[in-house]
Amino acid sequence: MVVKIYISGISGNKEVKKRQQRVTMILDSKNVEYEIIDITEPGKELEKEFMQANSNARTNKYPLPPQIFNEDDYCGDYEDFDLANELDELEKFLKVTPAISTAEITLDSKSQSDGIQENGNTSSREPSADKEADIVLSDSLPERTTLDSENKVLDDSKPTEVDSAAKIITDEGENAEDNGDKNEEKSDDQEKEE
Repeated sequence: MVVKIYISGISGNKEVKKRQQRVTMILDSKNVEYEIIDITEPGKELEKEFMQANSNARTNKYPLPPQIFNEDDYCGDYEDFDLANELDELEKFLKVTPAISTAEITLDSKSQSDGIQENGNTSSREPSADKEADIVLSDSLPERTTLDSENKVLDDSKPTEVDSAAKIITDEGENAEDNGDKNEEKSDDQEKEE
């Protein structure tokens, strides 16, 4: 079904011209398909008679354009159209099903598919393969890495570097204590001499 707008292309009435422009502008913005029928063109006398016979005149003897039809069903004049637009009931006024834009159809089909959404990501919110691999690797690694030297059984008879360093420190500590004791004895002896 096609919406038909009956207009006058050579009207001297500025109000009629503004109304015709407004109707077409609103229909364009709502993506409604329509056909314009200029009743002033030569050869359009039948369309002019049809419009006058099937339209309602408000104040004049004949209805003024724009007059809006859906095929042969009369919808209304500019005032009815404007009121329906203000009430957001334009589809109901025009007797058409609500227009679904191509963007909505595209979004609908993409959201129903399992594959890819509009932005290129998968539809589920799963982590990427790289992140999954990192998680798996970190879970499989032991808590700490042990050195081979720690796993060997230490032979108590052979001193290790660690044992040698500890012994040196201990020996130095004992020597320092011995020296400290000797120093104390000397200081006592020195006091006696004085």
